[in-house]
Amino acid sequence: MAKVGDIVRFLNSTGGGRIVKIENGIAHVEDQDGFEVPALLKECVVVADASTTSTTTATKSQTKERVNATEPELPKIETDHGEKINVVMAFEASNLKSLSNSEFDAVLVNDSNYFLDFSFATRSEEDNKWKLRRAGIIDPNIVLSMCTIKSSELNGIDRALLQFIAYKDDKAYEMKSPVSVETKIDNTKFFKFHCYKNNPYFDEPVIAIDIVKDDCTSTPFEIDAKELKEAMREKNQSSTPPRKISKSSRIAKNDIIEVDLHINELLDNTKGMSTADILNYQIDEFRKVMDANLHRHGQRIVFIHGKGEGVLRNALLKELNHRYKGHDVSDASFREYGFGATQVVIH
Repeated sequence: MAKVGDIVRFLNSTGGGRIVKIENGIAHVEDQDGFEVPALLKECVVVADASTTSTTTATKSQTKERVNATEPELPKIETDHGEKINVVMAFEASNLKSLSNSEFDAVLVNDSNYFLDFSFATRSEEDNKWKLRRAGIIDPNIVLSMCTIKSSELNGIDRALLQFIAYKDDKAYEMKSPVSVETKIDNTKFFKFHCYKNNPYFDEPVIAIDIVKDDCTSTPFEIDAKELKEAMREKNQSSTPPRKISKSSRIAKNDIIEVDLHINELLDNTKGMSTADILNYQIDEFRKVMDANLHRHGQRIVFIHGKGEGVLRNALLKELNHRYKGHDVSDASFREYGFGATQVVIH
């Protein structure tokens, strides 16, 4: 059984470190960056006993360092799938519940048996020169926080550049091609909750970008002029508070049809109507708008249904999954509509 001071690896996830405290079957493990990570004691595998380890921390360089350099070095554990390189760059929000007040960690995942000598840089769309954010060596099967980006910095970040070479330092290995991937960053997505997705490498939803998948480098994403114009429009709107929709159930603005399905926006008087009657009336209005626009390829329609208990929203999704299949469906911009609107793009 592991005890305080032991160096451990996690049984069912990557990472590990030194146990600094044990409470109620939970081990508090200090990782290479000095953060305490809670883990079930039964899922901690001892790789170095407390009596044989030292707490000395390796000296780090300011510009280039060996990540997870806690002494003594943890034994290198290789996985069967790790001979093919998988690298993910992700952005974690420090406060998912209040993205406008959040900071964002740029994180690098090295899911491979190789060391990666990497550099991470960013630039704005107008600037031709890059700003180095982090350079170093990340060990095999490690998740590394490269830097923290403040929300005020995002306007100056439109592109990210990740470069690395892969090698093994203690045994023969298969040569891997150097990687250099420049990626377009849509910084408006950082403030949209629905853009954060679950990812097997993280406990919380993140914005993740596959850099290398099974030794294959991802194709850099390029945004066209129309998409760039739309992103700039959304960025400008994100600085303004959510607005109240006027007393019209359908509003066409910037080629977007907004339909407010709140019953008080559709009817002046609901006397004598049951809850079921109201829901049916709202669904009928939804169908009228959808049917009237089915021939308009690319038309964006935002249905404002409110958060409530989710009854109307679920009814709309049922319609979209059965009666109106094949169209793009997503949450509308929460900065404009809160969490109570669904966007449909006609196909």
